[in-house]
Amino acid sequence: MLKGRIVKNISNTYTVFSENHYYECTPRGLFRQKKITPLVGDIVNIDEKNLYILEILPRKNELKRPSVANVEKTLIVTSMKKPDFNSLLLDKEIGLSILSHIEPVLCFTKLDLLENREWVETLKKYYNSIGIPTFDNENLEKLVSYLKGSFVVLTGQSGAGKSTLLNRISPDLKLKTNEISESLNRGKHTTRHTEIFRAKEVLFCDTPGFSSLSFEEFTKEEIKEVFEEFKNYECKFRDCSHTKETVCGVKDAVSKGLILKPRYESYLKMRGECKK
Repeated sequence: MLKGRIVKNISNTYTVFSENHYYECTPRGLFRQKKITPLVGDIVNIDEKNLYILEILPRKNELKRPSVANVEKTLIVTSMKKPDFNSLLLDKEIGLSILSHIEPVLCFTKLDLLENREWVETLKKYYNSIGIPTFDNENLEKLVSYLKGSFVVLTGQSGAGKSTLLNRISPDLKLKTNEISESLNRGKHTTRHTEIFRAKEVLFCDTPGFSSLSFEEFTKEEIKEVFEEFKNYECKFRDCSHTKETVCGVKDAVSKGLILKPRYESYLKMRGECKK
């Protein structure tokens, strides 16, 4: 019996990396009976002779979309142009990461397509100020240095440049990239499955991109906790929702430009998706 990590899943075949070897395994029949589904990132025990996954060790955390386990950081790759910057999608990705107990890290891409970079610098400064490490793809050494030694999931809108980013970090990977659909303002999917790659002492998990996320399963209180900067401002009521209240420190901070208006608008929209 060997212990290893699942690094790729296609259909019901799981590639497990253990002791510098790759094993193509299938789960034991017991998994299906108990409705247990192994995930990329799972630490597992395998029967290396018969190529069975015998056991999934307890998970530290789990992302549902993409389906990955035991993640330490999410690298949220965010395009500034083609596809255009989407503040709501970015804040949803940050929120999902935090609610999954994973550290979010931001990387803005396609800065070369912008005529004015002032907005990018404003975003970088703001997100750094609220404790979210923020980088861009023009200085990858700093980004890789920060990620070193971590298991990192790349996530972000289709066409944001996730595979391109990995190829620049490690050209040997030669991951497939594709063009952007001009009519839809989004990328065409090039990553068809979830897979882990090792590059520059970082375990990267490239995933299929997505363009929308739902927060129906979370509560309004959970969403409020995601917006850490709101805690810096005092409201009249302890249970202030920062929506309709007339005396609200958060709304006041938005009006003064201390909280980015698109960030506050993301909060309202995410809160509006919650069922409770």
